Amino acid sequence: MVYAQKERMNRLNALFNKKKDNLLSIYYTAGYPGLNTTLDIAEALENAGVDFLEIGFPYSDPVADGPTIQHSSEKALENGMNLNLLFEQLKDLRKRVTIPILLMGYINPVVQYGVERFCKKAEEVGVDGVILPDLPMYEYEAMYSRYFIDNNLSNIFLVTPQTTEERIRKIDELSNSFIYLLSSSSITGGNLQVSDNIEDYYKRIKAMQLKNPTIIGFGISDDRSFKKACEYAGGAIVGSAFIKLLGTGDYLQKIPAFINSIRPVPA
Repeated sequence: MVYAQKERMNRLNALFNKKKDNLLSIYYTAGYPGLNTTLDIAEALENAGVDFLEIGFPYSDPVADGPTIQHSSEKALENGMNLNLLFEQLKDLRKRVTIPILLMGYINPVVQYGVERFCKKAEEVGVDGVILPDLPMYEYEAMYSRYFIDNNLSNIFLVTPQTTEERIRKIDELSNSFIYLLSSSSITGGNLQVSDNIEDYYKRIKAMQLKNPTIIGFGISDDRSFKKACEYAGGAIVGSAFIKLLGTGDYLQKIPAFINSIRPVPA
């Protein structure tokens, strides 16, 4: 049974109503490179022109993440990051950042924290959506959807090249902001290689005319891969390439040039 949805629009919905293409999202891990860098990075990314952000909360067994993001999670955990601390840091989020914010991670720490409590806290600090790649769709629908809906949070589902049309249609029915298209079924951090099979996959999704927009992630690292993704979807998400930048010195000062290398400002 689908829990009745309230008629409210969060920042994520408002963004997708206003802007239909060339959307750029950046993923980074809370607590990396330093424990208290989360909001500084978010503010710098908004100032650089990013459309929305995905803040990852670290987990000890990040099975879908490649070595770059795994390393950032390990360091964040070593630094002392956890959900309690993250929500404490995000208390000042909306004093400094106006663009939509999603939290991304794995279901285990959310269940340990308490799903209802997690959703309430997320709304309280100004979060607009959540991405939990290992949350089964049937569990979300049967057990947790009411907590997301009551707290005006969008739950973002992932689609891979192997996802059936029936499942994609179901995901579209349960979604209320965007659908995350994985460019492959592999881990994060690879380069976007648009083979004939992948191109057919993108064309197949586009031809389905889903009610929700799509955003492509995994393998977006430069303007070429960003442009290619935008041919088939409303935008793209950059993760590993940005995490690598955070591992260098003076990374806050380098953010504007990095964003311009992904989505150049028109001359």
